Amino acid sequence: MRHSDPATGPAGTTTPAAAPPDLNLLRTFLAVHRSGSFTAAAQLLGLSQPTVTTQMRALERQTGRELFERLPRGVAPTAVADELAARVAAPLDALAAAAGHDPTGRTRPGPVHLAGPAELLSTRALPALSGLVADGVRLRVGPGLTDPLLEELRAGRHDLVIATSRPRGRGLSAVPLADEEFVLVAAPALAGRLRPALAAEGPGALHEAPLISYAEDLPIVRRYWRHVFGRRLTCRAAVSVPDLRAVVAMVAAGSGFSVLPRYLCAAELDSGALVPLEEPEDAPINTAYLVHRPGAFDNPHVPLVRDHLLHAAREW
Repeated sequence: MRHSDPATGPAGTTTPAAAPPDLNLLRTFLAVHRSGSFTAAAQLLGLSQPTVTTQMRALERQTGRELFERLPRGVAPTAVADELAARVAAPLDALAAAAGHDPTGRTRPGPVHLAGPAELLSTRALPALSGLVADGVRLRVGPGLTDPLLEELRAGRHDLVIATSRPRGRGLSAVPLADEEFVLVAAPALAGRLRPALAAEGPGALHEAPLISYAEDLPIVRRYWRHVFGRRLTCRAAVSVPDLRAVVAMVAAGSGFSVLPRYLCAAELDSGALVPLEEPEDAPINTAYLVHRPGAFDNPHVPLVRDHLLHAAREW
C-alpha cells in the first residue's frame, strides 16, 4: 500500500508551495500600516472598510502571524508588520510610480516634519535620508528633548519623533529604532590618573575630577552610576552644555570625564582621543523609538521616511 508523503502529496505528486501574498493584499496592508487604521486605508484605496478588514485577515492567515493590534481608535502594527512593511514598501511604491499613480491625489506632497535628539538626527537619521531628499522628499527637522517633542507630536506639530523613551499611553504608536550603549570616558592623560583610583577606591574617586554633562540633572550619568556601580550619583556637573557633541569635544580636550553614547564617540575611542574608564560586562543600554500618531499618515512621504529610517537603523 502506497502512503501519502506530506512533502510530495498523494501517490508521489508534488504539493505546490504556498503562493506568495497577492499584490492587492500587500497594497492594502501597506495602506493600513501607513495610515494607522482600516477606515483611513479604505478611504485612501477607494474600498469599503469591511473589504480592508477581510483582506488583512486573509493576509494574516497566509503569513500565520498577527500584523496589527486593534486599538479603540485605529490599529498599531506588530513587529512582524513593521518588518513586512520595510520589505515591501519600496517595491510597491516603485510600481505605483511606474503606473503614474498617487493614492493621495497630490502632485507634490508637503514636507515631512521630523524631530528628535540633535545628535542622533545629525549623525544617524539625516544622513540615512539623503537618498530620499535627492528623490524629492522634503524635510523640516526640529531638535529637542523627548517629553516636549512628544507633546508637540500629540498636538500635530510633528509627523515623526525619535524618542529616547517609549511614550506612555495608547495615543501614540512607537516602534523600537535602535539601541545606544553608554560608556564612561575621559581623555588619555586624565584617564591615566582616574583609572587606578577608580579601581582602588570605587566611583567616589571620580568626584574630584570635573564632570561634563549635557543636562544639569545628569540623566545619563545617574543611570550609569545606578546600573554599573549600584549606587546614587552625588557629584554635580562642572560644565553643562545641551549638546552631546560639545560634551565629546570638551572631554576629548581634557576638560573632564563624562558618560556618552558609544555611537557618538566611536571615532574618538578608535583613535585613542578618548579612553574608557570602566568596561563593564553589562553596559547600560537605552532604546530609541520612532513615534507617530495612529491614523496621521495623510502625507505619503511620512511613511516613506518612517520605513526608510527603520530599515537604515538595522545598520546603526
